[in-house]
Amino acid sequence: MFNDLDPVLNTPVRLAIVSVLIKLKQADFAYLMETTNTTQGNLSHQIKKLSEAAYIEVIKTYKGNYPHTICKLTAKGRKAFEQYVDDIKKYLHL
Repeated sequence: MFNDLDPVLNTPVRLAIVSVLIKLKQADFAYLMETTNTTQGNLSHQIKKLSEAAYIEVIKTYKGNYPHTICKLTAKGRKAFEQYVDDIKKYLHL
């Protein structure tokens, strides 16, 4: 029997963001934009969705005179990602 895939993570950019954050302690907005190869607007939207689901923590600071956004994976986000990976393995018969 197949489990429903998590709708929060079942979007390529959101899954990419969480995949980056699972390896790193934290990542800033510029790094996430570069690694996910998405636009600033789309990344902002996807970060907001992940934050609303409490999968990531968003920290807004300043670097010099410029805003600096840092994202961290939460325990809930890590657990959701691990469950997502287990569920997708079942679909792929791995």
